[in-house]
Amino acid sequence: MLPAACAGCAGRGALLCGSCRGLLTREGPHRIRPRPEPPGLPPVLAAAVYADQTRAVLLAHKERGRLPLAGPLGVALAGAVSAAVSAAPDWARPRPGELLWLVPVPSERAAVARRGHDPVLRIARAAAACLRRSGRGARVVPCLGRDRAVADQVGLGSAERWENLTGALVAGRPPASAAAGRGPVVLVDDLITTGATLAEAARALREAGWVPGGRSPGEVGDALVAAVVAGPPSGGRPGTPVPGRERPAGEPGMVP
Repeated sequence: MLPAACAGCAGRGALLCGSCRGLLTREGPHRIRPRPEPPGLPPVLAAAVYADQTRAVLLAHKERGRLPLAGPLGVALAGAVSAAVSAAPDWARPRPGELLWLVPVPSERAAVARRGHDPVLRIARAAAACLRRSGRGARVVPCLGRDRAVADQVGLGSAERWENLTGALVAGRPPASAAAGRGPVVLVDDLITTGATLAEAARALREAGWVPGGRSPGEVGDALVAAVVAGPPSGGRPGTPVPGRERPAGEPGMVP
C-alpha cells in the first residue's frame, strides 16, 4: 500500500529509478587489480564502483530482501561477464556452440538462512538469463562449497584474509557430460574487495579440473576469468567507504 522507494537514492516511485539503474552500467566494465594481489587471482572485471547508490542497491538486495533487484544487478553482471570473456586470450574465448559457465561464489549457510536467499546465486541466474536473451549461451553451475568455517573477515588485512580463506572452498568435479561444448569458466560475485575470496575459489576450481588450460604449448594460462557487479573506487583502499559517506546503519562488514 505504501509508495515504492528507489533502493539506491530512496526517491519515491520505483524499485530502482532510472538514474540509479544507470549507475550500474554507465561507466562500463573495468579491470580490478587489488594491491597486493592474491596469488592465483584470475582477471577480474567489475560493472560498477562500490559506492553511494550502487552500494545501497547491493545491500538492499542482499540484506533487506528486495529480491526483484536481482534483475538489474544481473544485467550489470552480464556486462562484466561479457567484457571479462572478451578480454581473455583468443584461444580462451568461447567457440561457436560453447557455453559460458558461470560459477557463483558460495555464501555461508548461516548467512543464507538469515537472509532467506543466496544473493550471489540469484544475481548469477539473472545474469545468465540476460546473456541468453542476447544470444550468448550461459549456464550457472553452483559447484563450489565451503570445506570449513572461516573467521569473520571484518578488520582483517589482505594477507590475513588470504590466510583465513586458504583451503576453505572445495569444488565438485565436472561431470563427464560437461566436457563437450564447455567454454570459459567465469567466477562471479556481487563484490570484490581484496580479491582473497575469488582467488581461493579459483584455486578450488583449478584443482577440481573445471578450468581448461591452453590448447597448445604456446597458449599460456587458463580460461578462467572473474566478473563482479562492483569493485572498489579507483585509488581507494578496498572495502573503504567513499569519503563523506558513513556506512549505513546495519551494514555488514565486507567479506569478499
